[in-house]
Amino acid sequence: MSSDLTEAAPPFIGAARRFLPRRNITRWIVVAIIGALAIGVWRYRTSETPPLAAPGRGPATAVAAAEIVRGDFPVVFSGLGTVTASATSVVKAQVSGPLVEVRYKEGQTVKAGDILARIDPRPFDLAVAQAEAQLRKDESLLQNAERDLARYELLRTKVKDGVSGQQLDTQRALIGQYHAAVEMDRAQVGQAKLNLSYANIAAPIDGRIGLRLVDPGNIVQTNDQTGIAVVTRLSPITVIFTLPEVKLQSVLKRFRSGEALNVVAYDHEHSEALAHGVLYAIDNQIDATSGTVKLRAEFTNEDEKLYPNQFVNAELTVETLLNVVLAPMPAIQRGAKGPFVYVVESDDKVAVRPVRLGPSDGEHAVIESGLTPGQRVVVEGVDKLRDGAKITLASGPGAEKKSPPAEGRRPPEKAAAP
Repeated sequence: MSSDLTEAAPPFIGAARRFLPRRNITRWIVVAIIGALAIGVWRYRTSETPPLAAPGRGPATAVAAAEIVRGDFPVVFSGLGTVTASATSVVKAQVSGPLVEVRYKEGQTVKAGDILARIDPRPFDLAVAQAEAQLRKDESLLQNAERDLARYELLRTKVKDGVSGQQLDTQRALIGQYHAAVEMDRAQVGQAKLNLSYANIAAPIDGRIGLRLVDPGNIVQTNDQTGIAVVTRLSPITVIFTLPEVKLQSVLKRFRSGEALNVVAYDHEHSEALAHGVLYAIDNQIDATSGTVKLRAEFTNEDEKLYPNQFVNAELTVETLLNVVLAPMPAIQRGAKGPFVYVVESDDKVAVRPVRLGPSDGEHAVIESGLTPGQRVVVEGVDKLRDGAKITLASGPGAEKKSPPAEGRRPPEKAAAP
């Protein structure tokens, strides 16, 4: 064995063999190995983390707590929406001709029937005059044919065989033709007058008119797709938004019962409430590609904060849970057995308390069971706690937090069933 150790020894050991006996060299190698092992064990033991103290022992953990309260909780569903005008009309020319006048200002509010522009009316005035002349001509022919028929009938009664029956029938047929011609002429006069009225292009609906699309001097045609302007009704206005299909039944249940479900439209950053309205309609089918359903809400929009094609965040209040137990969301923890909280006990220790959650928003959660109003729960420092751990409430402002009452809370940004 000593021979093997000396052969595997480092070079400096080989040099020492010239000065030390063979047995001493082997002994020194064994001693060095044992010493290295001892030093390694000592360093490992001294570097170990000391074991955690048993529950209730060791230094107390500084935490912040909040009180469980009772109040009203609105269940709110949120969805992205697009503002849609309640009515939009493209103003088009109904007769062709040169545009001679534009009477509106871009962006002004107009009423249905207001004259927005004029087409040169002279050709239509001439058409009216021509139709009226033809009407007078045919009316004169009709009157003359009726007088002739009266003479023929009088002559037939005084002079036997003075007028044949065939001549009478022919005269009556001629009168019928003149009656039809007069009716046609009257229709032509009406059509000519209607075309003349179309020379004045009027607003079809109430609303705000957009930018001018055609300038005076251009020839407008009845088949122009762009029209001369667009009128949009801004009050009332609607918002179309989507919700997941899993939330549809709870909305349908209350909507079909006739309840007025409130909807609030927030801006794109979800920082300002732009308008308050009510749910107006629910689509008749679910989008299979996204698993969502469309809903339409209506807003009075008297201040015109909502504009067509504007993106908004719509919040639909489905119901308000009255007098329920509320806990701050930071207190809710998740474990293998479900949600739980750390309840502050009277002896400055914490206890794990399983809870059953109801709807929640970004700030509070409804506690269906497990907590009672007045209890305190840990909201800060929970990552350092265990069941039975000693705590101390952090000193300073805000150390003892309290959930605000329901009427003082901001409407939740999103509510979801657990």
